[in-house]
Amino acid sequence: MQKGTIGVTTENIFPVIKKFLYSDHEIFLRELVSNAVDATQKMRTLASFGEFKGELGELNVKVTIDKKAGTLTVSDHGIGMTAEDIDKYINQIAFSGAEEFLAKYKDNANAIIGHFGLGFYSAFMVAKKVVINSLSYKEGAEPVRWECDGSPEYEMSKGDRTTRGTDIILYIDDDNKEFLDQARIDTLLKKYCRFLPVPVISGKEQEWKDGKMVDTDRDKVINNTEPQWTKKPSELTDKDYLDFYHELYPGQEDPLFWIHLNVDYPFTLTGILFFPKIKNNFEITKNRIQLYSNQVFVTDSVEGVVPEFMMLLQGVIDSPDIPLNVSRSYLQSDTAVKKISTYITKKVASRLEDIFKADRAEFEKKWDDIKIFIEYGMLTDDKFRDAAMKFVLLKDTEGRYFTLDEYKTLVEASQTDKDGNIVYLYTTDPVAQFNYIKAATDRGYDVLLMDGQLDSHFVGMLESKLDKTTFVRVDSDVIDNLIRKDGRKDVDLSALQRNILTTVFKSQTLEVDKAQFLVSFEALSDKSQPIVITQNEYMRRMKDMAALQPGMSFYGELPDSYSLVVNTEHPLIVKIKDAASAALDNQVKPLADKIEADNAEITKIRDAAKGKALSAEDDQKVKDLEKAVGEARDNETKIISDYAKTQPLVKQLIDLALLGNGLLKGEALSSFIDRSISLL
Repeated sequence: MQKGTIGVTTENIFPVIKKFLYSDHEIFLRELVSNAVDATQKMRTLASFGEFKGELGELNVKVTIDKKAGTLTVSDHGIGMTAEDIDKYINQIAFSGAEEFLAKYKDNANAIIGHFGLGFYSAFMVAKKVVINSLSYKEGAEPVRWECDGSPEYEMSKGDRTTRGTDIILYIDDDNKEFLDQARIDTLLKKYCRFLPVPVISGKEQEWKDGKMVDTDRDKVINNTEPQWTKKPSELTDKDYLDFYHELYPGQEDPLFWIHLNVDYPFTLTGILFFPKIKNNFEITKNRIQLYSNQVFVTDSVEGVVPEFMMLLQGVIDSPDIPLNVSRSYLQSDTAVKKISTYITKKVASRLEDIFKADRAEFEKKWDDIKIFIEYGMLTDDKFRDAAMKFVLLKDTEGRYFTLDEYKTLVEASQTDKDGNIVYLYTTDPVAQFNYIKAATDRGYDVLLMDGQLDSHFVGMLESKLDKTTFVRVDSDVIDNLIRKDGRKDVDLSALQRNILTTVFKSQTLEVDKAQFLVSFEALSDKSQPIVITQNEYMRRMKDMAALQPGMSFYGELPDSYSLVVNTEHPLIVKIKDAASAALDNQVKPLADKIEADNAEITKIRDAAKGKALSAEDDQKVKDLEKAVGEARDNETKIISDYAKTQPLVKQLIDLALLGNGLLKGEALSSFIDRSISLL
């Protein structure tokens, strides 16, 4: 075992780290994860150059909490470290004149990180002890363990890690127990590590079970690894702005418009932010805004200077109030910078409102291009959302644009349901959902176009902010159920008829990959379609949101849930019902009666036991009855299914509904065409 003293020329390095190095302790997690990602990327680079010929394995970073042990661990499968590496990079804090440096910066040590790479030591802001377990990728390397309790003394010995990479284990101190909370850690990882190039795993995916959210066995990946000045405005022409934009971003098409920033109190700030034409494949593209201090380039990592949603913008911000030598944490923590961010948010919202008021027609013309920016801002920034509620637009399927107040006035009279809720109908695909849109517009309803990548999130936000308002996709139910009114007609089917018809239609429904169909009955108008296929609003919305949020991938794996709604008032359905009853009642009724009687007997036996274990005799009797019920049900299903196969009209109506939803493909489509010809 090696013991020693960390190589600094002063013993007050740790108090400086704790008190001055960062203004926000949460930054330690970003630093440690960033180090782990760096080590992983170095491993990938070595392999690409042929300097490492072994198996890379899973290249990810894992953050693990052990509340019982009081530890937070950051693990990677990167290059790892030897004892020599730790001695060089951990034990010898490599900067000269430490005492002079610390004396100079003891009241403003923000510059330390950027110059001296002390990211690892940020761990001591929250930990009473830190342990490193590491195994280098180098052939023949031995594992090493390093331990330090926050004093200059450390211990280093042979470790027990068996796989390449490094574990940084933090024994969280009593003042920072919040960092043993999974939700808190997940929030920080999403804040700082959302787009890191290496998967960052934290805890497990959760799902709803037995009335609560429970962990699954699937790792939860926090991040998306592949995601996506000085003159006065009066002195500049539009051409000047466009020329400057193309100087910054050669080869790009003209921006939609721009905002010139110019403020001298309570801070000095100038700059120009451009609204580029955002491509349909939405991604947050960082490093598009360049930060300057008195025209000297500082950084293009401007998180904290502008709100996250403005990462979609491009341009330049210049402020002498931001020093040249900034740490990576400085921009997120400095109060002056936060004021700058607030100002920019307010200025952008005000500028958008001015454009809207000054030239509504021009604003509408650009709406489809700026919509994603405004929606993203409203979803992620409360102050911007409140301001944007005045100028955010809704577009309907006829290409008309409305403010929120205008649209409420338009639909309130006709689209208020029996409970007093205003129902906003919308479509995500006006071509695929044409039949549903037509059914709604024929009824006098208006349908919104919500085909943007953020719209599934956006409608949820609007529902939470608009009083007694709900959004329903136009194909999520039959037209009579989309906006429920009083006086709906009940379905007139006996239990036997319902049973027969359910099996008739279920047995002939096409098996579609990753989809499930449930048969239901509605007494619609005899002019309505005989069969309508709808998709559950909640589950579909969850699946849409899962496409943008890796943390919701559980929903993305679920099958699509469709309802096969049979209109019992349509003449063709009446014809099918009457024919099925005539052909099947005498065969099916005895089986249905037996199933009902046997199930009643099973219930009677179990009720008599009053919750206790059944006797051997009763247990066997229940098993025999359950077997008889299963056999009767199988027999019943076979009789009805065999009959349904002889009824081409049933299959034809189902296929017509599937065809209208784009679900009839391949062999099934070919069979439908052949059957259509024969029926003609």
